[in-house]
Amino acid sequence: MCYSALIKADFTRFIRQFGGDLKLEEFAKLYFERRTNPRIKIPKVMDAAFLAPHSDAEREIKALIDEFSTQQATKLEQELFKQRKRLADAERTLQTKVTKKATDDVRIATNKIEQGKGKLADLGRVELKERDARIFPGVYAPVIVWEDGKRVVKPMRYQCRPAGKPVFYDTKYPGTYNARHDNLEGFWKGLFGFSHGIMVVNAFYENVDRGGTNAVLEFRPQPQQDMLVACLWSHWTPPAGSDEPDLLSFAAITDEPPPEVAAAGHDRCIVPIKPENVDAWLRPDRKDLATQYAILEDRAKPYYEHRLAA
Repeated sequence: MCYSALIKADFTRFIRQFGGDLKLEEFAKLYFERRTNPRIKIPKVMDAAFLAPHSDAEREIKALIDEFSTQQATKLEQELFKQRKRLADAERTLQTKVTKKATDDVRIATNKIEQGKGKLADLGRVELKERDARIFPGVYAPVIVWEDGKRVVKPMRYQCRPAGKPVFYDTKYPGTYNARHDNLEGFWKGLFGFSHGIMVVNAFYENVDRGGTNAVLEFRPQPQQDMLVACLWSHWTPPAGSDEPDLLSFAAITDEPPPEVAAAGHDRCIVPIKPENVDAWLRPDRKDLATQYAILEDRAKPYYEHRLAA
């Protein structure tokens, strides 16, 4: 299963290369909700796309990002103050008597101080690093869909909750960030043929067994390229009386792996479709699923080099 991917979120290049419009109202809504909802995780690369706004809508989004960053910095500084006090108290205790609690407090507080300082530095960092573009289940990413006769880009959570399903569906089926090719007309029948999307990624990551030890491998296409990963998505709306917000979410379609991925120890692989098939994929005909399967079979087939993930 594709448990992590390296996304493309430079929207200027994104739109120029793949076409379509940003649904800025959806981004603004997401950033507004993030202020009070700790479950919303947005990669730093997506925030960075709005640091030089060109419109009132983009300026509104940047203001929400700045507000959130200030809130997070305050929380981190408060936690650092708390842990520094804990460390100082423990060190004073150890000057007169060695206790297990004081020893543990020194170790834990020291670790938390280093972690907090790292998070604070990351929060203020402007220069992007590769890890800033990496998403995991539960994290948001830009997804291309078809709406109002054109391609549009919306932010969606990487773990799909189909419309009509209860909130606990997320925990009951934690693997719904991937949709198996052999189950598209089974588990995913409510979305396959109805709601198709594309996620643009440059690499993906998998857990593999290496002699009884788990290892995380990074798979990159050769030659280097943007992969247009076939996805299914849903717009979930809460039932009457619920205080849950609307949710846009998606799953990446996976299939049997090419030989080099199988040889590396993994039994699944994402499905990158060809650029000339994008619009046909985004505008499915439920009465003609054969065409959709044909698009998935007529996929791009790069060679995937792998290495241990950093």
